[in-house]
Amino acid sequence: MNQKNSLGLDICFQDLSNPIELFRNWMKDAKKSEPNDPNALALATTDKKGISSVRMVLLKNFSEKGFVFYTNLNSPKSLALKENPNASMCVYWKSLLRQVIIAGSISKVTDEEADNYYNSRPYESRISAWASVQSSFLKSREDLLKAIAEYKKKYPDQNNVPRPKNWSGWNLLPKEIEFWLNVDNRVHQRLIYSKKEDGIWERNLLYP
Repeated sequence: MNQKNSLGLDICFQDLSNPIELFRNWMKDAKKSEPNDPNALALATTDKKGISSVRMVLLKNFSEKGFVFYTNLNSPKSLALKENPNASMCVYWKSLLRQVIIAGSISKVTDEEADNYYNSRPYESRISAWASVQSSFLKSREDLLKAIAEYKKKYPDQNNVPRPKNWSGWNLLPKEIEFWLNVDNRVHQRLIYSKKEDGIWERNLLYP
């Protein structure tokens, strides 16, 4: 018989008052079972015209302060976030049959945070941040490869590649976090945490 928590859910939901702790534990499980990129998530944004879009990004950090990813600040997702700083993230771990949806408001990380992460990236990735005009039309792959070669000449010292001003990170401060577990016959288990005005998280079950 499967163990249950105090709400009658699978024991993997645990009994935690803070959803960040639960997410951290689920991420640890995912790192052991997912074959590729357990930190991959779908990021949904909506611009000022109400047009929504979604794409995959990589979660690079998370804490009580929020969930962080990095990108080009001139990319469509960044432009949409500048117009409408509300977004949601969806993480799905197929190996565990678990999903987490995170919704809230988003803001840029500090320059110090962006510099620290940028400098931790491999040399080739830092050069690519300079060479790629993200999401713009590309006439040929050769143009991109030439740009990469040019920036390698410009920044030959692998330990000294400055961060482009149009490259930084976004931090999503969650207002709701929902944890989902697949169950046979679509009787899925769902637990949602909602942050109240006093900053306390409230737990509730959801119908599948």
